[in-house]
Amino acid sequence: MWMRGGTSKGGYFLASDLPVDEGARDALLLRVMGSPDARQIDGMGGASPLTSKVAVISPSARDDCDVDYLFLQVFVDRALVSDAQNCGNILAGVGAFAIERGLVSVAGETTDVRIFMRNTGQVATAGIATPGGKVSYAGAEAIDGVPGTAAAVPLVFDDVAGSMCGALLPTGNEVDLVEGVEVTLIDNGMPIVVLRAADMGISGYETPADLDADEGLKARLEVLRLACGKMMNLGDVTEKSVPKMTMVASARHGGAFMTRSFIPHRCHDTIGVFAAVSAATAALLPASPVATIATIPQGARKVMAVEHPNGATACVLECDDDDRVQKAGMMRTARKLFDGMIF
Repeated sequence: MWMRGGTSKGGYFLASDLPVDEGARDALLLRVMGSPDARQIDGMGGASPLTSKVAVISPSARDDCDVDYLFLQVFVDRALVSDAQNCGNILAGVGAFAIERGLVSVAGETTDVRIFMRNTGQVATAGIATPGGKVSYAGAEAIDGVPGTAAAVPLVFDDVAGSMCGALLPTGNEVDLVEGVEVTLIDNGMPIVVLRAADMGISGYETPADLDADEGLKARLEVLRLACGKMMNLGDVTEKSVPKMTMVASARHGGAFMTRSFIPHRCHDTIGVFAAVSAATAALLPASPVATIATIPQGARKVMAVEHPNGATACVLECDDDDRVQKAGMMRTARKLFDGMIF
């Protein structure tokens, strides 16, 4: 099944329909997407990391979950399939897929699907609109980066702090000085490096195309990323898609702050769901580079619009009395695009 999940799209497969051997599975998925090839002309990929994604779904053996979800990033111009990260956008389609494939029974007008995210060992609950006993993709929810509206898919994550790095702040510090740049190394569902755009010699309002064309900026970011990867307990990240590099500036459209996110070598047209959550969490750390420029709502439940090149991503942070994040949520949408046989 091909689905749009959030601002990404890709192939959703039952694990039982794919080879058990990982090497054979990855070889198949490279063929499915048409990689390695910058245009992915001989496959279903859309010539972008955002459209070359895969969800592998299976019934869960866990008592507290309905299904297991493995996210795989199929690289566009390299023969590489990576499970090194999660994807909250593709996650938005998992609940609907599970119901469509008969893995989860409809439970009323809305069906909650508990999803074990194998990449990170964490759990999410997706609320799927199921009026009349079947999935409905039609609705009034709009998200930036996607034209039109669709049914809302609220995603609420159980504790995702340290999902890949072992701790929310893998160095134990709210701010570190790396290569002469102040950074926050944080993992609240996605390992990211948060730094001021101004510290990299840019405004933070440039278009993704302009930033992609800035070879000097990309070279500096990669040096910084490699150094930060080791500090974040990720080892040598040369061949990994994490950590993401998230440069921040003051908000321009009434949100909390503006972002330009590299994923990791191309500038994201929007921002990943978990990257937005991690960046919003960093904004609540007083010493973080983003805290000095962010507009933070009051109250224990904070809805923070993380601005990006195509609008904003709304993060919901539930905090304790000391503004420490306890739970994080996100509003997404999804749509079934195609269901059939791939050759």
